[in-house]
Amino acid sequence: MLTIDVIVRVAAATLWLLLALRLLLAAPRTRLVRWFAPLALGMVGFLAGNTAHADATFSGLAADVAGLLSGSAALFLWLFCLVYFDDAFRVARLQVAVTALWLPLMLLDRGWLGDAFAGIGLSWGLVALGLGICLHLVVQLLRDREGDLVESRRRGRLWVVTALLGLLLVDLLVDLAFGLGWKPWGFTLMQNAVLLTLGGHLAFRWLAVDLERVTHATPRRGSLDVAPEPAASPAVGPDGPRGDEVLLQRLSVLMEVERIHRDPALTFAGFAARMGAPEPDVRRLINQHLGWRHFRPFLNHYRLQEAKAALADPAQAQRKILAVAFDAGFASLPSFNRSFREAEGLSPGEYRARALAAGGAPESPKALI
Repeated sequence: MLTIDVIVRVAAATLWLLLALRLLLAAPRTRLVRWFAPLALGMVGFLAGNTAHADATFSGLAADVAGLLSGSAALFLWLFCLVYFDDAFRVARLQVAVTALWLPLMLLDRGWLGDAFAGIGLSWGLVALGLGICLHLVVQLLRDREGDLVESRRRGRLWVVTALLGLLLVDLLVDLAFGLGWKPWGFTLMQNAVLLTLGGHLAFRWLAVDLERVTHATPRRGSLDVAPEPAASPAVGPDGPRGDEVLLQRLSVLMEVERIHRDPALTFAGFAARMGAPEPDVRRLINQHLGWRHFRPFLNHYRLQEAKAALADPAQAQRKILAVAFDAGFASLPSFNRSFREAEGLSPGEYRARALAAGGAPESPKALI
């Protein structure tokens, strides 16, 4: 069993390191790659120490480094999944707070900051925090699944919940039930085999394909992050190109004539119903023909264009920005301000002042079709 244990752990660690190296060489500046590298190191650290055989573990500095990486694996997994499944993800107060709590707890528990705090039960604080971030990630993945327009990524949300998080939750729950020192060879071998299988699956998918497919990248009109290579021709619906033309015309009427984006409660299911087409066809249409990866930024594009036109209109110079935001379809002023600043690089008030000073010519909402 010792031989099998070593083979599985070495093979799994090699696959994770190769994945990280492949991505770093292919696109070192890509945000997804920068977040995958620490996850891979965390998995390697976990594999280095996850064994029931005492003579198959590291000692000295190597053991300390492996323990540090292993102790951060759950945190790295959480952050990577947030980046992978949310194009608009930015590190916010929650992520900073969890990291600021996690790292000191882990260092104190492992005795890196002195032996006085080692072995006094801080590990249970990490277990509780780990369960909390698991729950947060599950909620995030399922909440945003309906509006995800990238079909492979949309399916991956459920896969991640049942696979990666399933493994992590099992490990955390076993710690709660049997104690932190419970490591029978069968259980650790199963965990390592799962990571080997996952590494093999990712290697099969990623090492032989372009990074565009790894990141589900779809060039978007007006985006500065368009891949230099030409995009593949979009797939067509069951009714062929003519059917897509009809759907695009219907979408244009809904967004530019009926302006249904002004409804803050509009959901993707409701939008597909108004389109009169199955949800998969509408999802594919917006993603592959228009280049949007999630329904929310697609809606916000139209909302922001309408708000910009109102802010630049001298006849509406006295209207409150709150009224402009609500009329455009935003549910709250903070969400409007955040979306506006991300898109334009300045606040709505600053945009209005510049537009009116430049002549106040109102902008028309830009068609995407």
